[in-house]
Amino acid sequence: MESSIGNQHIAAMRAVESKFALYDRSHWGLIKITDRDCLRFLHNQSTNNFLSLQPGQGCDTIFVTPTGRTIDLVTAYVHDDAIIILVSPKRHKFLMEWLDKYIFFADKIQLNDITESHAIFNLIGPGSDELVTKLGAEILIGKPYGTHQVFSAQGLQDLCFCVGSGLAIPGYTMIFPVAHKNSIQEILLEYGAVKMSENTWSMLRILQGRPMPDQEITEEYNPLEVGLWNAISFNKGCYIGQETITRLNTYKGVKQKLWGIYLTAPTTPGSLITIGQEKVGKLTSYTATVDGHFGLGYIRTKVGGANIKVEIGNVQGKTVKVPFISHDYPKI
Repeated sequence: MESSIGNQHIAAMRAVESKFALYDRSHWGLIKITDRDCLRFLHNQSTNNFLSLQPGQGCDTIFVTPTGRTIDLVTAYVHDDAIIILVSPKRHKFLMEWLDKYIFFADKIQLNDITESHAIFNLIGPGSDELVTKLGAEILIGKPYGTHQVFSAQGLQDLCFCVGSGLAIPGYTMIFPVAHKNSIQEILLEYGAVKMSENTWSMLRILQGRPMPDQEITEEYNPLEVGLWNAISFNKGCYIGQETITRLNTYKGVKQKLWGIYLTAPTTPGSLITIGQEKVGKLTSYTATVDGHFGLGYIRTKVGGANIKVEIGNVQGKTVKVPFISHDYPKI
């Protein structure tokens, strides 16, 4: 299988395991929310508790429809005078319009799409602590997910270092003016980073179970089915979609769940998952890996959980937990 994956894939995956890889995430979106009511506004429009956050802190949160269906999983960083949200590829324009329609006359809110003016890098892997130390951001080592601070490094200004790689792997996210992009990349490569291609990141995110729009995140599914419990506060006030999500949690009404699936051969996303003659779910993502074949798919809760044998057409599979998501009901 290694020959079909390619040397670049293998080198990047090994870097993630033992050192650090560099993923250019600049094609994702960035929205800047400013003015007096920005914390309250985002608190009311998404699933996590923003009123408890202070400048320098951050979290994942989910935008959902009024019926509790998923729109996007985003990461928000609270600054002194703004909130920056990192959104999925091709989602920033939609979310700008979505958020704008919930701004009422008395709200003091300004929305700005800063996608084109900024670049985003992820440092992924256990060696990333060593790298941020070299760049002067060692104060962030060991801090909670979403913690961030703006630094100057190598003569470059306005470099925002954020704890978290975007996956369930140690690392950091860097957000900075796009004019610095080539310089920052050269510095990181000089310090030993291994560039990660989009195809390799896609393989890694499927192995990790990170859901993506138009695949695992669609209006077919709610956040509890996806397994995004850590991005939801069950103790906050009202927000869009809260009633549905709270009811699903209270009555343990999650009817299907997202699982990783070890596969015996390639297969196609969108294919039905079956057990015998019974249709039990749908495959949402597939990747070839260094060790074989792997996918993500939703499977009905009543069928079971991990280590269930399934079929996707003529391909055999076995369900497995993936690290980015969870299916454990939280204690409120």
